[in-house]
Amino acid sequence: MPEVNLKKSQDQTVDKSAYVLFTLVVMGVGWIVAAVNTGISYLALGMDVIPIVTGFIGCLVFLILLRFLHCAWWLAFCSAVPALFVLVGSVQYAPEATLDSRGVRETVRVTADSAATEGGSHHFTLVGQSGRLKETLDSGEDRPKWHVGDLVDVIHDPKGVIPIEVASDVAPDNRLGSLIMGVVGWTGITLLAGRRGFVRRSAGRRPVFED
Repeated sequence: MPEVNLKKSQDQTVDKSAYVLFTLVVMGVGWIVAAVNTGISYLALGMDVIPIVTGFIGCLVFLILLRFLHCAWWLAFCSAVPALFVLVGSVQYAPEATLDSRGVRETVRVTADSAATEGGSHHFTLVGQSGRLKETLDSGEDRPKWHVGDLVDVIHDPKGVIPIEVASDVAPDNRLGSLIMGVVGWTGITLLAGRRGFVRRSAGRRPVFED
């Protein structure tokens, strides 16, 4: 009987340094996902669906790695909250920062609303100092903020790559802050998962779904 207990104790021994390395690797993956997806967003300006898909895949990979690190599921599911900040920040920071830096700010007047004649979504025709803008200001709301005759401060991309935006809605600093908050949240959860995962594996405990 003592030999069996000794063997069981040896089987449950976990290399602490290796687990610290595993924790750092998972943390690094989280940082890489945030950085790479922001870069993809820059490369795919005007095509938000691309960084949305790649960001979702990256967040899913991080969640799975976190589950293996923690040796349980609940912290992995908790990482979905900062993952949302990472996804939103990495997708929206690049276009808003680009629009803020090279975009043309202009006060325009709303002269027509497509929903008034065609129904469906609202596509507002805008007229500025140089005449009618090629782009429309779109809104999917039933009761949009703007009406025909209103003056609106907008930013439009002279290259036509990034859709026109209301100036007050372009806040790259807020998007960057969201991205940083998400990464910080991931970092904290990873450190906690590494500590608890080491304890769980040392005690020979397994995830509830695998018991």
